Amino acid sequence: MKNKTFKVSFEKNPIISINVTPGHFTTGSFHINYYLDVSSLKANALVARDVARELALPYLASTLVDTIVCMENTKVIGAFLASELLQAGTAIMNSGGEIHVITPRSSIDNNLIFYDNEVEWIENRSVLLLTATVSSGQTLAGALECISYYNGIVNGISALFCYSDVTQDQRIHTLFTSDDIPGYRVISSEKCGMCREGQKLDAIINFDGYKKL
Repeated sequence: MKNKTFKVSFEKNPIISINVTPGHFTTGSFHINYYLDVSSLKANALVARDVARELALPYLASTLVDTIVCMENTKVIGAFLASELLQAGTAIMNSGGEIHVITPRSSIDNNLIFYDNEVEWIENRSVLLLTATVSSGQTLAGALECISYYNGIVNGISALFCYSDVTQDQRIHTLFTSDDIPGYRVISSEKCGMCREGQKLDAIINFDGYKKL
């Protein structure tokens, strides 16, 4: 797989980049023709700090944030993002405040939940939702449903990558889109042209990485 991988860099800051591998991949629910490796953006502290600075820009002067809800192992970025939003300055909306950075858990029936001691940071609070990739929109929809259940108020949605065909009432602020990867597609398994052509699956992928088949 890796010999086909290429890099896509964020135009304003080339340190921020993702590795893109063409192939035939499954998430279990959908088939995708590119695997996007964003692990360095989430795990490398220096890169995550730069990512947070870029993601903070739309919110600094205009958006109240009490809590950042982090999906798909983005909590390192979330912590840096909170720091950016709390920096001193008369034009910084959250300056002098406090922001909690939390992640929902999966219940035994696979619903997203917050523990009882965390609910106070969601209920009637201004929430910024942060996720790694928005491809099919399922993870995003689940997170929004969870926050709504606990009466949180979503004031912003940010992602590292967003598929341009995903429809969402609220704007998603993102570093990369599928326009940066021409031909990127998310397809239901029943309609997958690669399957019809007999192309074998290369790997199972999720937000943690991939497992070759």
